[in-house]
Amino acid sequence: MNSILIIAHAPLASALRSAALHAFPDAASRVAVMDVQPNQSPDVTLGLARALLQAAAQGSGVTGTLVMSDVLGATPCNVAKQLVTGTQVQCVAGTSLPMLFRAMTYWDEPLPMMAEKALLGGSLGAVAVT
Repeated sequence: MNSILIIAHAPLASALRSAALHAFPDAASRVAVMDVQPNQSPDVTLGLARALLQAAAQGSGVTGTLVMSDVLGATPCNVAKQLVTGTQVQCVAGTSLPMLFRAMTYWDEPLPMMAEKALLGGSLGAVAVT
């Protein structure tokens, strides 16, 4: 069983979690968030993120954590990629609600598959509506 840590520009991480818990109300203990504030230094952000990751990893039965960030190359993603260990922590960027829903649907799969499904959810979740 995996957990999720969302690191994004404030207030996106909290908003994504709130929306996801609307659909998955029993998942509150498995989704942690970090809203990166505009004036927060990368060093402070990294320290807080490491503490959240450690707390997420200590959950009952947690085998891995998918770290989801908003924008590739921005502070939240740069911090998130410093948390990656490969086997127990993986990171995806460009997080959207479809990505998060898909990741939550595949909690119990191996972490690499969960990350792959999240990315697929993001690509399939962006469509032209006519």
